[in-house]
Amino acid sequence: MSTNIRSVRGFSDTLPPQTAVWQKLEGRLRRILDAYGYQEIRLPQLEKTELFSRSIGEVTDIVEKEMYTFADRNGDSLTLRPEGTAGCVRACLEHGLLHNRQPRLWYAGAMFRHERPQKGRLRQFHQIGAEVFGLDGPDIDAEMILMTARMLRSIGLGDVELQINSLGTAAARQDFRAALIEYLSGHRARLDADSLRRLETNPLRILDSKIPETQALLDDAPRLSDYLDDDSRAHFAALCGHLDAVGQPYVINPRLVRGLDYYGRTVFEWVTTRLGAQGTVCAGGRYDGVVEQLGGKPTPAVGFAMGLERLVALLEEDGTVPEAPEADAYLVLLGEAAEREGLRLAEALRHDLPDLRLLMHCGGGSFKSQFKRADRSGARVALVLADQELADGTVGVKDLRSRDGGQQALPRDAVVDFLARQLNMTKHSEG
Repeated sequence: MSTNIRSVRGFSDTLPPQTAVWQKLEGRLRRILDAYGYQEIRLPQLEKTELFSRSIGEVTDIVEKEMYTFADRNGDSLTLRPEGTAGCVRACLEHGLLHNRQPRLWYAGAMFRHERPQKGRLRQFHQIGAEVFGLDGPDIDAEMILMTARMLRSIGLGDVELQINSLGTAAARQDFRAALIEYLSGHRARLDADSLRRLETNPLRILDSKIPETQALLDDAPRLSDYLDDDSRAHFAALCGHLDAVGQPYVINPRLVRGLDYYGRTVFEWVTTRLGAQGTVCAGGRYDGVVEQLGGKPTPAVGFAMGLERLVALLEEDGTVPEAPEADAYLVLLGEAAEREGLRLAEALRHDLPDLRLLMHCGGGSFKSQFKRADRSGARVALVLADQELADGTVGVKDLRSRDGGQQALPRDAVVDFLARQLNMTKHSEG
């Protein structure tokens, strides 16, 4: 016996009405990006594997264990993108977007990592991110952080904490790396297996360990802040000064290192305690060396990405996810003549009211069954066409959300104004 084919583990469907939640969330974030002068760039989901190994770092967990990589029919090694920054840099270089320009770009879409699926973390997940090129001062870092704060506020998330840190230059990190290895090598017996592996490959990632004993061991470890160069100290101090000047709260987290090798100087995360281990809802920082690593001229750059699944999970937990009705109005039609006239009426209303969500009944049925469907649709009003309305040149209008549920007859040319008022009331009530 054949069995039904199910979705791949970690690759989930998003069904209505939840898709309406996603659309509303994405719309608010995009409007803020537009208000700050960012332009959208659309990037392919499939890239050459070398793009990620050169930019993210060959000894990162992403490249070593998590990427979906395969050889195509020509024998080329290709990878489903695990993040958006590398592809954005590649596109800028390929199309000359960095020549005498300082582009501010944003993108959105699916990313792919082969991880253990859990709350807030799937193997196909979605991000909205932004990148700025050609600006090296702390002012753009501060503005980007403030923009992400506005984005989170716009969707009703006010209880997330901003954490910041400076990773300094590559030379400073190399000196710190040597000191950290020396310290941790003297405590091998207390390190978990994952940290022991990272000690040989990417010791800075141990700072991000979630193992309590490892975290306790790090209390006495060397601090990256003690190894920062003077320019990085000044840059970080200026960033903190900008945030203080506008009253933006933050916490300096000396163990914040991020999971990609390309970061340097400013790094930041917005975190919550409400999603378990997957508490980061937005993260970013500077990656001034990546453009050069991928063949371009030295170019400062800073960016961030937000995980949309995690934002939706927080909204659902807060109970702030709006109900998403299928329709504003439902057109009830009784009889063949009404069905034909209903098609003309529906198209005319959609032409005159582009924002109207009008669901026209199809498939026949009694008044009773049609009104049941109208009610289930979430529509505020039902529009009715039957023999009497056709003869009178009217449209029946029934309020589906009032207690009396009375019905009135409106002249055909008055229906547009009536629905326009209803749309206005709905928008006002939704804020």
